[in-house]
Amino acid sequence: MALDDALEVLASSLKQDSRVQAIFVKGSVGRGEQDEFSDLDLYCLVEEKDLDGFLQSRLSHLESYGKLLFYDDIYIVAPQILAVYETMLHVDLFTVTEETFIEKDYFKIIHDPHHRLEKYRTSQSLSLSPGEYQDAVDDIAWFLFQYKKSAARGNDLWSVNLLKHVMAHLARVLLHRYKPERAQLGMKTVKSSLPDAIIKEVLDIQENITPNKHQNQLIVCQYFSLKFQNPS
Repeated sequence: MALDDALEVLASSLKQDSRVQAIFVKGSVGRGEQDEFSDLDLYCLVEEKDLDGFLQSRLSHLESYGKLLFYDDIYIVAPQILAVYETMLHVDLFTVTEETFIEKDYFKIIHDPHHRLEKYRTSQSLSLSPGEYQDAVDDIAWFLFQYKKSAARGNDLWSVNLLKHVMAHLARVLLHRYKPERAQLGMKTVKSSLPDAIIKEVLDIQENITPNKHQNQLIVCQYFSLKFQNPS
């Protein structure tokens, strides 16, 4: 698989960089759930003092695998290069320090000669904290409120966008109820983690989130929220 080949080559290049203290992967590869369509979420742990210097060398490490079709230097959870190769393989290279390590999702260690990652093993989780759960519930209510106003204005395109936000947060709430150990994955894991009856209702809603049909969905989404609060 191209993903495995890329990981092997990129890890080999990164291991030769003395600033790299550890290499690990997250996402589907970190959880052992990857397939031929998966992206590679590759992480390097460096010392704070080496951060700026290492960031300048990331492209050369990425190019050790092949020619890049596209890349972007961004910052979401950490300094990150989003890279796409000519083969259409997508690799996200993240750089973290011990101060910026995000203790979510599961990771697979590729290189850790000084055992810097051992202290994070027990913190691996895909569950929602109480605060994250409450945020998801609040966001459902907020986006439904915004949707009601948008639908009343007749703004069908924006209304559909708001309902998609509702469903993204509702997925996390439902997973927290039925499969809490997968809740962080949200909509990605709905079809494989929720009871069949709930999946059917989610699909029914999704199939109607269109500019022509969305008016049917406000009652359905409200019902879904109430059903979660008072499961039968």
